[in-house]
Amino acid sequence: MSEPRTTRLRVTVLPKEGVLDPQGKAIGRALAGLGFQGVDEVRVGKVVLVDLAEADPERARALGEDMARRLLANSVIESFRVEIA
Repeated sequence: MSEPRTTRLRVTVLPKEGVLDPQGKAIGRALAGLGFQGVDEVRVGKVVLVDLAEADPERARALGEDMARRLLANSVIESFRVEIA
């Protein structure tokens, strides 16, 4: 009997444009303090890896998008991207 195939999803969640990102600002200031020139903006988010028992990549992606909308991202202040990893 064969094992069900899994698909790994990478869900990237970031603050939406125009939403304050204090952690990103702090990192940007720290980079400048370390002498890194030309750093314009830093945005900090999260990456969630999900191994899903789903062989169909399109179905897996749709499930990942549903997960992101319902739990992984706050749709008011965050945007997300779901990729097959």
